Amino acid sequence: MQENRQIFCIIQFFFVSLHPMNNEKQHIGQLFDRIAGTYDSLNHVLSLNIDRRWRRQAVRQLSNAKLKREAQTRSYQRDEVAQTQSSSAQLLDVAIGTADLTIEILRQRKASHITGIDLSRKMMAIGEQKVAKLGYQDLVTFDYGSAQAMPYADASFDAVTCAYGVRNFANMDEGLTEMFRVLRPGGELMILEFSYPTNPFIRWSYDLYFSHILPFIGNLFSRDKGAYSYLNRSVKGFPYGEAFADHLRTAGFTDITITPLTFGITTIYHAVKPAEWSILGGCLRN
Repeated sequence: MQENRQIFCIIQFFFVSLHPMNNEKQHIGQLFDRIAGTYDSLNHVLSLNIDRRWRRQAVRQLSNAKLKREAQTRSYQRDEVAQTQSSSAQLLDVAIGTADLTIEILRQRKASHITGIDLSRKMMAIGEQKVAKLGYQDLVTFDYGSAQAMPYADASFDAVTCAYGVRNFANMDEGLTEMFRVLRPGGELMILEFSYPTNPFIRWSYDLYFSHILPFIGNLFSRDKGAYSYLNRSVKGFPYGEAFADHLRTAGFTDITITPLTFGITTIYHAVKPAEWSILGGCLRN
C-alpha cells in the first residue's frame, strides 16, 4: 500500500510539474514585470474601478492588529485605548505589487509601518513611486523575495495581508504556512482574492469576460495577451470559498470568515493565528 502511494505521488508530481500554469507560476515575477507599466490603469478600467471598493472593504475588516493582540493579555483603561487607536501595528503585505492595498491600509491608519514583499521588481518600482508621491515613503519597506521563503523571523508581524497574490504562488500551502510563521500569536490574516460566481448567468458572463474580452483588451494595451489569459486560468484553478478556508485551517489559522463581494467575483478571507500559540505549540505542531 505504501509503495503504491509513493508511485502515485511521483506520477502526480510529474504531471503537475508539466501543467503549463504551474510553469508560468515558476516565472510569475517575470510575467508581472512585462505588464507592470499598464497594470494599474488596466485594472481600474477593466473593473470599472470596483477594485478600489473591494480593497477598501477588505481593509475595513482589519482591526487595529496590535491593540487587539495586546488586549488579549491585559486590560486597557479607556484613555489607553484612545491613545492606541492610531495603530502601531507592524504589517506585512505579501505580493505588494504596485502597493494599492498598502496605500489603502495607511489611509485607514491600520498600521504604522508596512513591509511588502514581491517577485516583480518593476511592479514594486511603480509602488515605490506611488507611495513616495503620497508622502508614505518612510512608512513602507519594499523587499524582493518569494512568499514561500520569506526572510523574516518567526512572529515578526501583527498582521499579514495579500491582495490577488495567493493564486499565483507556485505552492499555495507553503505560502500560507509562511504567512502563519511570521505572524505573531493573536495576529490576523486578510486575503483578498478572485473567486468563481455560483449564479449561472453571472458565471456565463464572467467566463465570457475573462476568457475573451479581458485577454483582447490586455493585449491591445499591454501587447501581452498571454499574461491576461493566465489570469483567467489562475482564477478558475483557485480553490475559493470553503475549499480555500480548508487550506487556511491546515496552515493553522482559526476564526476564519468568508465574505463574497459583487456576486462572488471576489472574496475577502479573514483569519487569526491562535493567541495561545507558543514555541512549545510550534514544536508539537512540527
